[in-house]
Amino acid sequence: MMTNERGQLDLAGYEVLVGVSGGIAVFKVCQVVSSLVQRGAGVTVAMTSAAQRFVAPLTFQALSGRTVLTNLWTSDGPSDVQHISVTERADLIVVAPATANLIGKLASGIADEIVSTLIISAASPVLLAPAMNERMWNNPVVQRNVESLRSLNYDVVGPGEGWLACRTVGVGRLAEPVEIVEAVTSILNKNAPKRASERDDCR
Repeated sequence: MMTNERGQLDLAGYEVLVGVSGGIAVFKVCQVVSSLVQRGAGVTVAMTSAAQRFVAPLTFQALSGRTVLTNLWTSDGPSDVQHISVTERADLIVVAPATANLIGKLASGIADEIVSTLIISAASPVLLAPAMNERMWNNPVVQRNVESLRSLNYDVVGPGEGWLACRTVGVGRLAEPVEIVEAVTSILNKNAPKRASERDDCR
C-alpha cells in the first residue's frame, strides 16, 4: 500500500471506472483492480460480453467490492438504465485491455454495448491500455484510430513487447499492471477527487 504525506492511502477519494474488453490479457486487469483498491480508490468494473468469456464478473466483484456492470439494460434504479451516472462520478476511465475492436468503435463514435457506451459518455479523462496481436497493432487502420483518439486527449499506456497469446514475440502485449497503475496515479494526481470538489462546493 502507498500512502501520502498525511498517512492516508494515496488514491483515497478517487473513483475509477475500469472498462474490460475481450482478450486473454484480461487476467492482468485483475491485478490492476486489486492494486487500485488497495491504494484506496473506489473501483467500478464494466465488462463486454467477450471479456466475460475470459474472466467471470464475480472475480472483479470480489476484487472491487462492487457490482460489475455487464449490460446496458439492467440497473439498480429506474432513473439510470444505461448507468450514465457512473461516468459522472468517475475521476478516470481505464480501458484494459483495449482491443482493436473497441478502439475502432471509440474512434468512430460507436456505442453499442456497456463499455463503449460508458466511454463515449465519459465526463473524465480516459486511459487506454491496448492489447492485441502484433499484426493487428501495426495495421495502419488501428494506428490511425489510436492517433485519432490521442488527438482527442485520450491517454495511452503500452502496448509492450514480449510473448503474445499467438505464440510469437512482438509488440501488442498489454502493459504490465504496475505500469497501468502508475499511469492511473499520474493522471489522478493532476486533480483533486471529484467527491472532494463536490464537498467544497456545498460549503
